[in-house]
Amino acid sequence: MWKFWDEQGAGRLGDCEWQELEGCYARSTGHCNTMGTASTMTSLAEALGLMLPGTASVPAPDSRRLAAAEATGRRIVEMVQEDFRPSRILTPDAFENAIKVLLALGGSTNAVIHLIAIAGRRGIALPLKKFDDPSRKVPVVVNLQPSGKYLMEDFFHAGGVPAVLKETLPLLEGNALTVTGKTLGENVRGTGCYNRDVIRPLGEPLQSEGALAILYGNLAPNGAVIKTFAATPRLVQHTGRAIVFESYEEMLGRVDDPNLEVEASDVLVLKNAGSVGVPGMPEWGMIPIPSKLLKQGVGDIVRISDSRMSRTSFGTVVLHISPEAAVGGPLAAVQTAAACSKRARLRGWGRPKPMGIAPLNPNGPIANVVALHFDLATPNFLIQEDRLGDVPWRFDVVKTNVRSE
Repeated sequence: MWKFWDEQGAGRLGDCEWQELEGCYARSTGHCNTMGTASTMTSLAEALGLMLPGTASVPAPDSRRLAAAEATGRRIVEMVQEDFRPSRILTPDAFENAIKVLLALGGSTNAVIHLIAIAGRRGIALPLKKFDDPSRKVPVVVNLQPSGKYLMEDFFHAGGVPAVLKETLPLLEGNALTVTGKTLGENVRGTGCYNRDVIRPLGEPLQSEGALAILYGNLAPNGAVIKTFAATPRLVQHTGRAIVFESYEEMLGRVDDPNLEVEASDVLVLKNAGSVGVPGMPEWGMIPIPSKLLKQGVGDIVRISDSRMSRTSFGTVVLHISPEAAVGGPLAAVQTAAACSKRARLRGWGRPKPMGIAPLNPNGPIANVVALHFDLATPNFLIQEDRLGDVPWRFDVVKTNVRSE
């Protein structure tokens, strides 16, 4: 959908075509029909051993979805009676299997933070190295949009997650226990693939290495994530001028401005869009390609941020830069090249936060206003004075609850 959005922004897709696309793109109830975040996580739940085999990708209106729900409910009751707990399933081997299946699927970058969170609830450490090392060995074998050709319904009819597990079994821990009470290897014994263009053989992958890579560098000392499967190969190694947006609101206001000085070789940088900076973590990392570049025929540009993005997005996009800008990460110091100065870089390290204003000035209201303006222009300012009762009129000028960013 993001690709079509760019086509519309470039003026190559009219309103009538867009309306027809909207009517055809999602033909029924259910979540994303591509290998988006929702489809990725249901697939990984099955890879973890937490779902009955073959139930992750059943289309929403298919009658087998109701049958799967009934079978799942029955098995849950049996597991309670057996005292068969999720802790027996969610082992380090299970998480390593899920990571490898994520890479084979060409799945969502959001799965990185989700798997880390799930593992954390089990007290299992899942450092980024656990994602990066397998990415050198596990190929992409699933040919689904947005990076591939087919949709989730095609994936289901081709054999779904069991077919992927069977194909990648030589790379997995086949003895990992699942909700069936059997091992993963036992579950997929006898499983077949019914469309080799949708689910490729391990020896004939779409991409020889995994779909994701973990990056480290001066902007991301704690790591960042890129979806190599969705990136433009010529942009994977790239040097360009930074065009910086300090916030999502600023980016929205400037990115389609015809006067924005931007070229196809530039790198778009979005700051303060991580879990602390927003706060929360909306999917803002898919920075739009500026409309002036779209009209020139530019289909991709390097973009980096401390945010995340929808798996239905595409392009050469570096995400989850850590530490994020809002907590003083190096990304906070990046400035647009034309406006860059040593002072600006150093000042940018300050973490934006609410502050109480108490100007050190008992000499009159005009001086107080000057001091207040100075304080608000200083990103690192926390508090100037803690004595607020030195003149009787101070509370008429400055309130202790003044907040600024």
